[in-house]
Amino acid sequence: MIHAVMIVNNHGKARLLKFYDKISYDTQQQLVQEVFRTVSKRSDDVCNFADGAKMWPNPARYIYRHYATLYFVFVIDDCESELAILDLIQIFVETLDRCFEDVCELDLIFHSDRAHFILDEIIMGGMVLETNKDEILRSLDGLAKKGSFDKK
Repeated sequence: MIHAVMIVNNHGKARLLKFYDKISYDTQQQLVQEVFRTVSKRSDDVCNFADGAKMWPNPARYIYRHYATLYFVFVIDDCESELAILDLIQIFVETLDRCFEDVCELDLIFHSDRAHFILDEIIMGGMVLETNKDEILRSLDGLAKKGSFDKK
């Protein structure tokens, strides 16, 4: 199961957070800082998997990718495949790129509703629902046509 999805900038500021476990807000903030400390101190030459700290309610692993100024981190348990999650991160980033035309940190700040919608199309309740970028964007276009938000 996927326990959390985080996008954090190079300074440790969360730009998108989604927790799939019931965790208090204060604990969430502590976990974000702990995850950032863990992944930011790692060299780009090491693998993108790290063991989670004891703070998590369940044993956890961090699967992450560092793109430009953002860390994309998925917190998973041992039932998930690390390589499949790396591929899922790639799908998520490519979908954001297609939606925002080269996604950047400001897109996530000013259009967080779209970023959350894309994430919700991919993952719901900690389980992967959709991995087809075209289907995800088609759903986003459908919402834009209904006027839920403007397509960029």
